[in-house]
Amino acid sequence: MKKYNFNAGPSILPNVALEAAAKAIIDFDGTGLSLLSISHRTKEFEGVLEEAKSLFKELLNIPDNYSIYFVGGGASTQFFHIPANFLKTKAGYVNTGVWSKKAIKEAKYYGEVEIIASSEDRNFTYIPKGFDIPSDIDYLYICSNNTIYGTEYKTDLDSPVPLIADMSSDILSRPVDVSKYAMIYGGAQKNLAPAGVTFVIIRNDMLERVVRPLPTMVNVNTHVANNSMFNTPCSMPRSTATASSAAPSRRRTAR
Repeated sequence: MKKYNFNAGPSILPNVALEAAAKAIIDFDGTGLSLLSISHRTKEFEGVLEEAKSLFKELLNIPDNYSIYFVGGGASTQFFHIPANFLKTKAGYVNTGVWSKKAIKEAKYYGEVEIIASSEDRNFTYIPKGFDIPSDIDYLYICSNNTIYGTEYKTDLDSPVPLIADMSSDILSRPVDVSKYAMIYGGAQKNLAPAGVTFVIIRNDMLERVVRPLPTMVNVNTHVANNSMFNTPCSMPRSTATASSAAPSRRRTAR
């Protein structure tokens, strides 16, 4: 009988993904090299990357004016990457639990944080609705699925300012109108692939909104301009993204 892991940590990948990974580790696409050993500068690995991006675009119907990149550091790294790039004066955050609070803490290092709405009054057992979004904030930040408390946005917000969402836990578990978001990100280990890579979907105009000089690896432009390969990327078998997206977990797990 197949076993399932319901603890915090990586999600259960479908057998087809595991089999593809095992095969690629021994011999990737008949190259005679393991996927773990092949250069990321080869056309074979570039094909892996391009197919992963293409599948993302297809599954989420991502508009052409968006870029996709993959980066290390876990989704928690994005807690400070986002304000480092985009918080010039004041950012708005919706506080819906543990992951939102962690993001709020990091953002305060870069500027003023305004809590636009919160469900803390009832121990984060609901998603705030009907709140006003100020027009003078640099961006609005939400966490779309709060695994600790079991709450989730069921519809996409309309926002007059750039909307940024942590979708680590529910990406590809429901249709999303990507055009309503300036940026969507998440750890791949919950619904997409093994742990080790974070996906970022970013509207191209945001690349011109970086508000301060930054270390190279923190700047979003680095990863878009270098097609996720400024440094050696994580290896991911070609079929993993497609196969694992069919079985979203939305479980409690670390970002």
